[in-house]
Amino acid sequence: MTPDLTRQVLTSTAETVLARRYYLKDSQGKAIETWETLSRRVAKAVAEVDKEREKYKQLQENFFEMIYHLDFLPNSPCLMNAGTDLGQLSACFVLPVEDSMDGIFTAIRNGALVHKTGGGTGYSFSRLRSKNASVRSTQGVASGPLSFAAVFDAATETIKQGGKRRGANMGVLRIDHPDIMDFITAKEDQNRFNNFNFSVAVTDVFMQALDDDADFELIEPSTGEVVKQLNARMVYEKIVDLAWHNGEPGVLFIDTANRDNMTPQLGDFEATNPCGEQWLLPYESCNLGSVNLANFVKDGQVDYDRLKQIVRTATVFLDNVIDCNRFPIPEIKEMTLKTRKIGLGIMGLHDMLIQLEIAYGSEKGREVASTVMRFIRDAAEERSVELAVAKGPFPAYDPQINTYKPRRNAALTSIQPTGTVSMIADCASGCEPYFSIVMVKHVMDDDRLIMVNRYFEQVARAEGFYSAELMSKVADSGTVMGHAEIPVKWQEIFCTAQDIKPGDHIKMQGILQKSGVDSSISKTINLPNNASREEVKLAYITGYKLGCKGLTVYRDGSRDHQVLNTREGSAKEQTAIVSERGPVKQNLPDTLDAKRYRVKDQYQKSVYIIVCFDENEKPMEVFAKFPFDNRVDLKDKSTMWTTTCRLVSLALRFNVPMDEIIKQLDRSSGHMQDLPAQLGKLFKSFLAGTQQGFSSVCPECSGPLRFEEGCETCHDCGYSKCS
Repeated sequence: MTPDLTRQVLTSTAETVLARRYYLKDSQGKAIETWETLSRRVAKAVAEVDKEREKYKQLQENFFEMIYHLDFLPNSPCLMNAGTDLGQLSACFVLPVEDSMDGIFTAIRNGALVHKTGGGTGYSFSRLRSKNASVRSTQGVASGPLSFAAVFDAATETIKQGGKRRGANMGVLRIDHPDIMDFITAKEDQNRFNNFNFSVAVTDVFMQALDDDADFELIEPSTGEVVKQLNARMVYEKIVDLAWHNGEPGVLFIDTANRDNMTPQLGDFEATNPCGEQWLLPYESCNLGSVNLANFVKDGQVDYDRLKQIVRTATVFLDNVIDCNRFPIPEIKEMTLKTRKIGLGIMGLHDMLIQLEIAYGSEKGREVASTVMRFIRDAAEERSVELAVAKGPFPAYDPQINTYKPRRNAALTSIQPTGTVSMIADCASGCEPYFSIVMVKHVMDDDRLIMVNRYFEQVARAEGFYSAELMSKVADSGTVMGHAEIPVKWQEIFCTAQDIKPGDHIKMQGILQKSGVDSSISKTINLPNNASREEVKLAYITGYKLGCKGLTVYRDGSRDHQVLNTREGSAKEQTAIVSERGPVKQNLPDTLDAKRYRVKDQYQKSVYIIVCFDENEKPMEVFAKFPFDNRVDLKDKSTMWTTTCRLVSLALRFNVPMDEIIKQLDRSSGHMQDLPAQLGKLFKSFLAGTQQGFSSVCPECSGPLRFEEGCETCHDCGYSKCS
């Protein structure tokens, strides 16, 4: 069979992400790869496992075409590291934290090695004795899990994964741990544990106590003794309150996960990877990859024949990754080879539904998603069984315990975040709906570049309702809903994440979980900013009843560190207020709301920028504050930063247009981390994003971060907080 070498046309965003994060570079930092050579590098490295087998060359070509044509993409570490000296290809790891100083600091060391090679780590702190519990060896008392979690967080702060990916952690504590209330409230201060996602491991016992409005027991892990009882409803209310406030902690339904544990003889699940879709045993790792469902619609139908072919090839690819992988520590290699778990997932689900003219939030949408996911799971299992015949089943397979047919891999499917790889494939991430259909991207001189979803543009032009004016209106409003020019049918089909009812998000996650997902699903349950705590409560309970293994609820604009983004109509040029005698200085009240941002200067020292807002949440004043520091240059530096802040504040009070202030800041910036540059980043973030309310700021390009798949991701440069 002659390989199809038709040039794969990538979007400009995809090329930017690839050049910035994935292409190999020379000593000068210049990319020395193209998408074709990257695809060949990865395909060759992974196919090498079968070099002595028949049809090796054909397998290599199949791998290449599958990746090159964006039908399937492996996780980022594989794209970055396959065929290189680093060679660490897995994305997900769970490391045990034993209840001893040696065990704790061994876990910190092992986590550092994982982060260095590009992986994310999950830790359960549930084995650690509670705060003030006795420590016999020292005749003292324990400091508790949170004190040690802070050490893990500090260690992660110092490491940047492989020079390309930042460290990310999941911290888990069981609901019945004596320190659970401290854990639930730990991230109320959002300046703490910034390298962690926190999730509570919720048990069936707790959920029953909640249903009965009863107490449940807290158990000291070092002794197994019951030390206290708490009211389940009180604890649940606190979890809900904090999740409503800023999205954390998440919840993990640990007993539900362990009922699906494919190798219970090896132990119980304690934790997941950073985004929650991979339940792994201690020291297990998992390599991930996603089928791009956008590419499998033909003549208005799902092309199941071609989908099966790609799933079978992808299953072999992910199994081979296990054998060509270079693991960070020997314990991970040993455990991974015992179970040979893979995580075959999906992306572009919303793209598929759009092409089928089915609304994501509809019952029909869930039926199609369920059918497709079950088909993928069955095709993957069929191929894994064949591989077991050819190469042997996973070593931990025990026919006395494991009642399923012998196969090569203990677990086959999950639905993981695909933030950057879906940007390469130009499709919706994971099983999420699109966050927006028409976006504004601010380019040179703050010109507005309107970016329109390719399917929406095709439909709008074909049906005659496309216009630049309408696209701008949709971009400013952040939704296709409510625009009279757009037929109702297409409003429903192109309905986006924030317009879809929370219950429909949860139902989609639940049906995918039951239909064909061995591990779990990374998905965000989007709630509008005005959602009540009762809606958060209902979301968790519904997710539990539907069989979800974890849930992330996010209320739009709920994080303290988020900065104001442009709302409907506010992205238009700001106009200075003038009178016959010239500009008018705006008077300010005695009290203003303010937000504090911690940044680093060019010497990597912390500086705090305080931005004050008027009643319309428009920036009106800025200040710079310095922590105590004995450096002799601090006085001069403080004077310079203070003067700059005063001038910027004066410009704001005279209603100088924000884009003009940004231009001047950019021109006066001499270093990417000096004050003008830092202020420019903040002010650019006020003008960027979805026009939907609030957006976090990307630390690398100052673009807007979106909270989806349980993580904050930048769709401009590909940065992800959790990857």
